[in-house]
Amino acid sequence: MKLKIAIDGKKYEVDVEAVEPTAPSPLMRGIPLGSAAVRVPAAPAPAAAPAAGDNKPVDEAKVCRSPVSGIVIRVAVQAGQSLQPGDVMLVLEAMKMETNITAPAPGKIAAIPVKEGDSVQSGQVVVEFE
Repeated sequence: MKLKIAIDGKKYEVDVEAVEPTAPSPLMRGIPLGSAAVRVPAAPAPAAAPAAGDNKPVDEAKVCRSPVSGIVIRVAVQAGQSLQPGDVMLVLEAMKMETNITAPAPGKIAAIPVKEGDSVQSGQVVVEFE
């Protein structure tokens, strides 16, 4: 079968060969297809589990968790420092991109359990607040 097509104003004549004869698609005839099974992804993995000897519950309002798995390339704060919302606390590198971890609310840093060069997992506590 020969078709004439135009691309960017230029006209082309194209030979097209049907490999397998098929009936027109139901969509082409205006008939909707029936429903198909939809695969729902599994629930996200739970946050990093506490260490074996650390069974006390964590007050989520007093910690900052890593949003991604990566390497700590810069720690921009220190324990005892006061923060305002949006202040950069850490910089992580994940998949050749840098991610700034910023303060979610005003507060004071109690501890930073990670240091430059450390590998962190998504959900791992990277900053603790007072």
